[in-house]
Amino acid sequence: MAAAGAQLLFLQLVLGPTLVADIKLQPQAQDFRKLHIDYPRVSFAEGFQGYCNGFMAYVRGRRQDWFCPKIHYVLHASWKDIQKYCNYTDYYCDVYNEYCTLTQTSFPLTTCTLAPEQPSTSCFYQTNFTKQRLYLLCSRRYKGDPIGIISLY
Repeated sequence: MAAAGAQLLFLQLVLGPTLVADIKLQPQAQDFRKLHIDYPRVSFAEGFQGYCNGFMAYVRGRRQDWFCPKIHYVLHASWKDIQKYCNYTDYYCDVYNEYCTLTQTSFPLTTCTLAPEQPSTSCFYQTNFTKQRLYLLCSRRYKGDPIGIISLY
């Protein structure tokens, strides 16, 4: 009986934090996938007045936050193509307290930028399509998932 108790205590003390960490990171990767990847790229109804206005309405609804983000990046590439850059990284970004990497490939990207000088009740976005390399935040050093976009290169 004591051996079983010791095994249970070992699992709780040693493996417990690992399981909690995995649970914590998994939603971050899911959010990244849902909020930053649109592949293949969707078209929104004319009533949205442009791609970014439609996509940012989705983002704000998904986050259940009506605050208008000033800038948001949307990738038009498959999860698999983006995720491979977080399989291994030697770089640790102290400012973000996460591992990070620079993609070697340029990806099709939409930058949604909040239009200047508008009423606080309105979120109108300007849309800019480009192809860029990305600085990504990764969930871990090995076999990680993308969890954020730091900047463009």
